[in-house]
Amino acid sequence: MMDIDTFSETVEAEMELLPDYVYEELNGGVLVDPAVYPHPARLEEDLYILGTYSSLGILGKQIVLYYGSFAVTMGNCPDEAVRMQIRETLRHEFRHHLETRAGLFGKDTLIEEDRNNMIRYFMRHRERRPES
Repeated sequence: MMDIDTFSETVEAEMELLPDYVYEELNGGVLVDPAVYPHPARLEEDLYILGTYSSLGILGKQIVLYYGSFAVTMGNCPDEAVRMQIRETLRHEFRHHLETRAGLFGKDTLIEEDRNNMIRYFMRHRERRPES
């Protein structure tokens, strides 16, 4: 796994590929946090949050990528695979930002897609557990 400095440089390089308009109203910017962020609803040691978008609070609208979560989930992956996951995560969080700015919170939004992904996660775990 790349070190945190290389990770941050990779995040910056991926950000440069995005058009200027996606940064409008992102007054808290994009941050890299060294923390590992386990998903609070996870059922096992198998679900980590790689990035978040926040539009509330004193820090304003911001995106955070969690280096520690990337390291835990992608520790043995080549740098190019990590870069592709950074790209995907960054664009995912920017989509949250754009949808929030547009007032989109319901059907056919990323919020709904994330909720459906969690339902699939819970169903996979349910299918693996023997019935009591």
